[in-house]
Amino acid sequence: MAETMDLTDHDAIRDWAAARMGAPAIMDASAEGGTQPVLRIVFDQIAYQDQDRAERPQNAGGLELVEWDDWFKLFDELNLALVVAREQPGRKDSFHELIRRR
Repeated sequence: MAETMDLTDHDAIRDWAAARMGAPAIMDASAEGGTQPVLRIVFDQIAYQDQDRAERPQNAGGLELVEWDDWFKLFDELNLALVVAREQPGRKDSFHELIRRR
């Protein structure tokens, strides 16, 4: 397994995601709705969903693209860190996971 590092700096996280064309998202994992938010970074086509389309219901599929400020607010409230693979020349690994800060 590749070496990993923990990121907590907002700019470093935003730069890491931007280099992989990732976007911040929040998924609602609660049965009631709105009570158990889960942070995600989404890639590829999901990151480019048109959220302004009238026919797309709010929070469709439980995943909502959000602004970085909203994402980081929850990130800091939950005291999280983003674990990513260390950079290797010629490779952009998108492995990541969110954990409680150590």
